[in-house]
Amino acid sequence: MRTLIVFNPTAGHAEQLEAELEAAAQVWREHGWSVELQPTNGPGDGQRLARQAVDCGYDLVVAAGGDGTINEVVNGLVGSQTMLATLPLGTMNVWARELGLPLQPRAAAQTMLGWSPRSIDVGRAGERYFLLMAGIGFDAAITANIRPAEKRRFGALAYVARGIEEVIRIRGTRANLFLDGRRIKARVLMIVIGNSQLYGGLVKITHRASIDDGLLDVCVIKGDNGLNAIGHLIAILRRRFSLNPDIAYYRAHEIEVITRPPLPVQVDGDPIGTTPMRFTVVPAALRALLPSELPDDLIQQPPPSARRWPQRLLAWLRRRVEEEA
Repeated sequence: MRTLIVFNPTAGHAEQLEAELEAAAQVWREHGWSVELQPTNGPGDGQRLARQAVDCGYDLVVAAGGDGTINEVVNGLVGSQTMLATLPLGTMNVWARELGLPLQPRAAAQTMLGWSPRSIDVGRAGERYFLLMAGIGFDAAITANIRPAEKRRFGALAYVARGIEEVIRIRGTRANLFLDGRRIKARVLMIVIGNSQLYGGLVKITHRASIDDGLLDVCVIKGDNGLNAIGHLIAILRRRFSLNPDIAYYRAHEIEVITRPPLPVQVDGDPIGTTPMRFTVVPAALRALLPSELPDDLIQQPPPSARRWPQRLLAWLRRRVEEEA
């Protein structure tokens, strides 16, 4: 397996973890993999390095960092045969948690030796692909205002502090949503468009999402002010938001969001602009290393080895019939 590890030297505590990255790489080398490490130097480098790896025929690109690093690598891999994997080094590591991957790089490398490639969907927001989700409104405002130094120093607490500030300022915004052409009007605080389930490493807002069903799940959180936002947050943390009339859930192939005034948009934790914006699903656009055992609701299709068994059985029966004849 020809492998490139793209790592963010400023993600979380990554400055202290380069030795652990080498230890992870050594795990793979001992199993015959060819592994190289390449640091990113700034925004957009992850996408550029991933695209170069595709052009050079690499089998696997490993995004070593947080979800922002993974997002950049995904944007370089979409539509290619080069696979995605991750070594978690960032603040939240949502994709790693979604897959049940150990959060220590060497242990994660050891675990992935037993994984296999699968084709999965990605979402697209404007011109940017996303693996996990897109957020519009409340969470995107937090993401836009948080500084990289705060994330490195305080981790998840930095988001909490910015969230408290945003709760004081937030007001409901008039929005028009078009879900596969169906129009929905609401005064919203936040909209989450999920390709996967886990949000922020803590809760499952788009809790019915599957990464290979050809759909995006849409959770619309309505309200007028910060008090509404707090109540909805409590409902989400208690996993009772399906009973909340101000939280609506939909599924669609294409979503267009128009708001007045414009609302900020983030994908996989990175701000990318404001509404209006169109979101679409791109089915089976990304190959990723995945464990053989995943929750039935997270992935719909059986693993490739399981899908081949019927064909193998038919081929064996055909040969037996020919031999008997």
